[in-house]
Amino acid sequence: MNIRSSFEALDKQFTAYGGLIGGGITRLLYSDEWQQAVHALKETLESAGFDATFDDIGNLTGRLEGSKYPDEKIVSGSHIDTVVEGGHLDGQYGILAAVTAMKALKEEHGQPLRSLEVLALAEEEGSRFPFAFWGSKNYFNLVDKSEVEEIADAEGVRFEDAMRDSGFDYRKQDQNHDDIKAFVEVHIEQGKVLETENKAIGVVNGIVGQKRYTVTLKGEANHAGTTPMGLRKDAVVGFSEIASKLTQRAREIGDPLVLTFGRVDPVPNTVNVAPGEIVFSIDTRHIDPDALNQFADEITETIKSVSESEGLEYDIDLWMDEAPVLMDKGLVDR
Repeated sequence: MNIRSSFEALDKQFTAYGGLIGGGITRLLYSDEWQQAVHALKETLESAGFDATFDDIGNLTGRLEGSKYPDEKIVSGSHIDTVVEGGHLDGQYGILAAVTAMKALKEEHGQPLRSLEVLALAEEEGSRFPFAFWGSKNYFNLVDKSEVEEIADAEGVRFEDAMRDSGFDYRKQDQNHDDIKAFVEVHIEQGKVLETENKAIGVVNGIVGQKRYTVTLKGEANHAGTTPMGLRKDAVVGFSEIASKLTQRAREIGDPLVLTFGRVDPVPNTVNVAPGEIVFSIDTRHIDPDALNQFADEITETIKSVSESEGLEYDIDLWMDEAPVLMDKGLVDR
């Protein structure tokens, strides 16, 4: 088995599920492209000799039973969803690398001593709905349906409608994965550290904490030509000041704090009206929980003070709040 050519063939196949003409890929949770990918992956696993099964919400597991320690498993995989116009290797690489490696090990050595499992998590990104880690949180029984029952995507499609239309539903009973001996995820570098240092591989010591917000500012929509600057309550002006102040503050604090305004939607979004409303996202991350929480306080205070000075109403929805997690030292040191 040629591992490189085998992986490249799989990567080419799965990049087509959501692949874009100009490059990149969009494969959002429970979308048609997502459904095509997960069902194709199930067929791929089964044809390679894996026992492939979906759980209730759409996580897919491919299992090679262990001959000596079947009740102990080593798991490898990643998430099968993507961000909008994302790179084709984000998430997909971890899944297909696991498939390729486990298939090669089986062909060369036969049945494994411990059970091996490929795990394709249904969702991680939070790109379609304002909820992230739906896959892993269900895998470890860390989410309740009440957290997603009322949410919808940007087109107004309700979460549970999209899920059920895809043939899946809420978790009917808790899962037990106490038999996991190790979980390893192969992932592309999404920054430039390894590339800059000309290193082929690195080992992650920890996963940063992350907070995501949806912020709404409301003022007054006014005519662009007849409303004096001093009489405006321009929501975009408020956003611009908030973004500028927080970006400057993040630069002062320095690495490893990061801050991103990834989505900005003014209303109305037209050339000749001063916007009366704007909805925008904030994503901030840090490995130190205290530093992250302290910056979160600064985010809230900045939004509040700028809104008051510009005569705007504001709403802050902190819809994702994940603490940092250190990786297992025993595995890292290996």
